[in-house]
Amino acid sequence: MITFTHTGDFSKSDKFFKASLNAEVSLSQLARFGQQGVSALSAVTPVNSGVTASSWYYKISNTKGRSSITWFNSNFVNKVPIAIILQYGHGTKNGGYVQGRDYINPALKPIFDKMAEYAWKEVINL
Repeated sequence: MITFTHTGDFSKSDKFFKASLNAEVSLSQLARFGQQGVSALSAVTPVNSGVTASSWYYKISNTKGRSSITWFNSNFVNKVPIAIILQYGHGTKNGGYVQGRDYINPALKPIFDKMAEYAWKEVINL
Protein backbone atom coordinates (compact mmCIF):
# COMPACT_ATOMS: atom_id res chain seq x y z
CA MET A 1 0.00 0.00 0.00
CA ILE A 2 1.31 3.42 -0.98
CA THR A 3 0.08 6.60 0.69
CA PHE A 4 1.17 10.19 0.65
CA THR A 5 0.11 13.34 2.39
CA HIS A 6 0.04 16.82 1.01
CA THR A 7 0.09 20.16 2.80
CA GLY A 8 -0.27 23.58 1.31
CA ASP A 9 -2.03 24.84 -1.76
CA PHE A 10 -1.40 26.35 -5.14
CA SER A 11 -2.26 29.92 -4.19
CA LYS A 12 1.18 31.28 -5.12
CA SER A 13 1.06 29.55 -8.50
CA ASP A 14 -2.49 30.77 -9.07
CA LYS A 15 -1.45 34.32 -8.21
CA PHE A 16 1.53 34.13 -10.57
CA PHE A 17 -0.50 32.85 -13.50
CA LYS A 18 -3.31 35.36 -12.97
CA ALA A 19 -0.78 38.20 -12.86
CA SER A 20 1.00 36.95 -15.97
CA LEU A 21 -2.30 36.99 -17.88
CA ASN A 22 -2.61 40.69 -17.12
CA ALA A 23 1.00 41.58 -17.92
CA GLU A 24 1.43 44.05 -20.73
CA VAL A 25 4.47 44.94 -22.76
CA SER A 26 4.91 48.66 -23.21
CA LEU A 27 4.44 50.06 -26.70
CA SER A 28 7.79 51.81 -26.43
CA GLN A 29 9.49 48.46 -25.85
CA LEU A 30 7.68 46.95 -28.84
CA ALA A 31 8.70 49.94 -30.94
CA ARG A 32 12.31 49.41 -29.85
CA PHE A 33 12.15 45.77 -30.99
CA GLY A 34 10.47 46.87 -34.21
CA GLN A 35 13.23 49.33 -34.98
CA GLN A 36 15.92 46.77 -34.12
CA GLY A 37 14.29 44.42 -36.62
CA VAL A 38 14.25 47.11 -39.30
CA SER A 39 17.95 47.82 -38.69
CA ALA A 40 18.85 44.13 -38.78
CA LEU A 41 16.87 43.51 -41.98
CA SER A 42 18.29 46.59 -43.67
CA ALA A 43 21.82 45.51 -42.82
CA VAL A 44 21.51 42.03 -44.35
CA THR A 45 19.26 42.66 -47.36
CA PRO A 46 21.17 41.89 -50.55
CA VAL A 47 22.06 45.20 -52.19
CA ASN A 48 21.93 46.10 -55.85
CA SER A 49 20.43 49.59 -55.81
CA GLY A 50 19.83 49.74 -52.05
CA VAL A 51 16.11 50.41 -52.47
CA THR A 52 14.98 47.12 -50.94
CA ALA A 53 17.36 47.44 -47.99
CA SER A 54 16.05 50.92 -47.21
CA SER A 55 12.38 49.95 -47.62
CA TRP A 56 11.87 47.97 -44.40
CA TYR A 57 9.36 49.19 -41.80
CA TYR A 58 7.24 47.69 -39.06
CA LYS A 59 3.76 48.00 -37.61
CA ILE A 60 2.55 47.24 -34.11
CA SER A 61 -0.98 45.98 -33.69
CA ASN A 62 -2.98 45.57 -30.50
CA THR A 63 -6.15 43.51 -30.51
CA LYS A 64 -7.96 41.73 -27.71
CA GLY A 65 -5.08 41.97 -25.27
CA ARG A 66 -2.52 40.78 -27.81
CA SER A 67 0.26 42.84 -29.28
CA SER A 68 2.29 41.94 -32.33
CA ILE A 69 5.04 43.36 -34.49
CA THR A 70 5.01 42.75 -38.22
CA TRP A 71 7.83 43.75 -40.53
CA PHE A 72 7.16 44.83 -44.10
CA ASN A 73 9.13 45.84 -47.14
CA SER A 74 7.58 48.40 -49.47
CA ASN A 75 9.78 47.80 -52.51
CA PHE A 76 7.63 46.30 -55.28
CA VAL A 77 8.53 46.20 -58.97
CA ASN A 78 5.61 45.42 -61.28
CA LYS A 79 3.63 44.25 -58.22
CA VAL A 80 6.43 41.82 -57.26
CA PRO A 81 7.72 42.11 -53.66
CA ILE A 82 11.47 42.24 -54.17
CA ALA A 83 12.34 41.27 -50.58
CA ILE A 84 10.33 38.06 -50.98
CA ILE A 85 11.90 37.00 -54.27
CA LEU A 86 15.34 37.65 -52.77
CA GLN A 87 14.36 35.39 -49.86
CA TYR A 88 12.72 32.56 -51.81
CA GLY A 89 14.10 32.87 -55.33
CA HIS A 90 12.36 33.50 -58.65
CA GLY A 91 12.15 32.52 -62.27
CA THR A 92 13.65 34.68 -64.97
CA LYS A 93 12.29 35.79 -68.35
CA ASN A 94 14.47 33.31 -70.24
CA GLY A 95 13.31 30.31 -68.19
CA GLY A 96 16.15 30.33 -65.69
CA TYR A 97 15.91 30.40 -61.94
CA VAL A 98 17.62 32.63 -59.39
CA GLN A 99 18.11 30.80 -56.08
CA GLY A 100 16.75 32.58 -53.02
CA ARG A 101 18.86 33.42 -50.01
CA ASP A 102 17.51 33.07 -46.48
CA TYR A 103 18.47 36.44 -45.04
CA ILE A 104 15.26 37.39 -43.21
CA ASN A 105 15.08 34.57 -40.65
CA PRO A 106 18.71 34.80 -39.47
CA ALA A 107 18.41 38.59 -39.20
CA LEU A 108 15.28 38.43 -37.03
CA LYS A 109 16.29 35.48 -34.82
CA PRO A 110 18.38 37.62 -32.41
CA ILE A 111 15.49 40.08 -32.17
CA PHE A 112 13.05 37.25 -31.36
CA ASP A 113 15.52 35.95 -28.75
CA LYS A 114 15.69 39.41 -27.14
CA MET A 115 11.90 39.64 -27.16
CA ALA A 116 11.58 36.24 -25.48
CA GLU A 117 14.19 37.19 -22.87
CA TYR A 118 12.41 40.47 -22.18
CA ALA A 119 9.02 38.75 -21.89
CA TRP A 120 10.40 36.12 -19.52
CA LYS A 121 11.93 38.82 -17.28
CA GLU A 122 8.57 40.60 -17.22
CA VAL A 123 6.80 37.40 -16.20
CA ILE A 124 9.21 36.45 -13.41
CA ASN A 125 9.17 39.98 -12.00
CA LEU A 126 5.38 40.01 -11.49
